[in-house]
Formats: sequence, structure tokens, C-alpha cells
Amino acid sequence: MKKSIFLILVGLCFFMFLAACSNESKSGDSAELAEDYDSSEEKSEGYSLSNSAENESVNEESDAPQDDKRASTNKADLAVDRKIIYTANLAIEVKDFQPSFNHIQSKVTDYGGYIVESNMSGVEGDDMANGYITVRIPQDQFRDFIQLVEDGSSKVLESTISGQDVTEEYVDLESRLKSKRVVEERLLSFMEKAEKTEDLLTISNDLAKVQEEIEEVLGRMKYLENRAELATITIHIQENNVKLSTIHDDDLNTWEQTKQQFVKSINMLLAFFSNLFVFLVGNLPVLLLLGIIGAVTYLFIRKRKESRPHD
Repeated sequence: MKKSIFLILVGLCFFMFLAACSNESKSGDSAELAEDYDSSEEKSEGYSLSNSAENESVNEESDAPQDDKRASTNKADLAVDRKIIYTANLAIEVKDFQPSFNHIQSKVTDYGGYIVESNMSGVEGDDMANGYITVRIPQDQFRDFIQLVEDGSSKVLESTISGQDVTEEYVDLESRLKSKRVVEERLLSFMEKAEKTEDLLTISNDLAKVQEEIEEVLGRMKYLENRAELATITIHIQENNVKLSTIHDDDLNTWEQTKQQFVKSINMLLAFFSNLFVFLVGNLPVLLLLGIIGAVTYLFIRKRKESRPHD
């Protein structure tokens, strides 16, 4: 019995020894494989500098941790200096179009803004004179400017104000710009280390693409900054100046109109007699000849009647 137990213990020790040897051989093989991979990777590093930089840029943009994305979103939500684009549309009525139009144009400069576009139609003094003006006003002044325009009008027909929050887009553009700046610096360092002409050409092409993308991001950021700093306001102006021509003082002066009509009547009579006198004196020879002929004819007819025998 004791011998059988002893044999079992010896067998277990033998198997444990074999297992330990096999584990050591596997770990040795894996270490050798790791060394071979490292050496092969070092050999290929000099031939694919630009490709590695490109892969790193892609990995940085696509494999970013979710926590970083959430942090950027939270940062946009909690940002104090938010990027909001304000636009406003106003429609007002005024009594005198031109003075109101000129007043608004002069106040734009006083508020630190500038005129984008202006247009007017209708003759000055016409009841239907109208026009519009589009201006850019600093965001901290644009509500005061709107209040000024509304107070200077006789009636506000429409007033619409809208805002677009672009803070999250601006924060994303900032993060993209940082990552592309890092890629640009790495490509520049790779270009300094590259020795082959093919590698230089490849890195130069990749660098040009990255720099073009950086310019696009910077352009978009400047556009958002400008739109957020200056609000856009479009003002439609309509003149409504009703004039009643029937109640003028000239039309209500009865005595003056009576005198004018009396003078007109006297002038008509004088003109009639003057024309008659001119006609008679001017045609006197003809009238005398006609008178003589008429008198001779009358006397001849009368004499013939008298010479006829009476029945």
C-alpha cells in the first residue's frame, strides 16, 4: 500500500516537471517572435515614413476615445463665450421716407457697424416710397440698434429675431485644427529625416494636403467668428404719408376765389367788346360797300312797288 502511494506521488512530480518545461519553451518562442517583429519593424520604418504619419493621423481622428468626445461635447455645452449667430428682420412704416432712411444709415456707423446693401424705390414725396437696408451690427449693440429703429418709426409691421448656436461646431473645428497641426509637425520632422527622393515627394504631397485642410478649417472658423461677432439686420421701410388735397387753405378761401372769378368775367367782357371794335373798324370798307349795295337794292325794290298800278 505504501509503495503504491509513493509511485503515485513520483508520477505527479514527473508530470509537473514536464509541464513546467513546456511553458518555458513556449515563452522562449514567443520572446524570439517578438524580437523578430521588432527588428523587422525597425527595418521597415525608414521606407514608410509618410505612410506611418498618415496612419497615425487617421488613427488619431477615428480611434479617439469616447470619453474625449463626451468631454468635448460637455465643454461646448459649458462654454462661457458661446458662438451664436443672430439675424433680425424688421418691417416699419414712417411718415417721411428719405429722412428716416438717412437717419438709419448715419446711426449704423455710430453703433460700430457697416452697411451691406441698401435699396430704395419711388419718387421722393410719393405716398408709396419704400426701400430696405441690410446692416451688420456688433452683437452687444444689435438689440439697442433694433430698439432705436422701432422707436423712430410710426408703426412696426414685423419684428423677427433668430439665433443659431454654432459653439459645438466651433469647438470641433478647434480640435480638428489641433490634430492636423500635430500631423503637420510630424510630417515636417519626417521630411528632415528622409533621405530618398521618393520619400520626400510622398511626404511633400501629404504635407500639402494637410496644410490645405488646415486652411479650410481656419477659414470656416473665421467665418463663424465674424458671423457671431456681427449680427445681420434687414430693415424694410414703407412710407405712409397721407395727403388730403381737398382741405388746403387755397381751396377753402372763398372770397379770394370770388374776386378771381369777377375779374375773369370783366376780362371776358372787355375782350368781347375789344374784339367787336377791332372787327368793325378793321372791316369798315367792306361794311360800307355792303351797306350801299343794300340801300340801293332796298330803294329799287320800293320804287318798283310804288310804280305798280293799284287794283
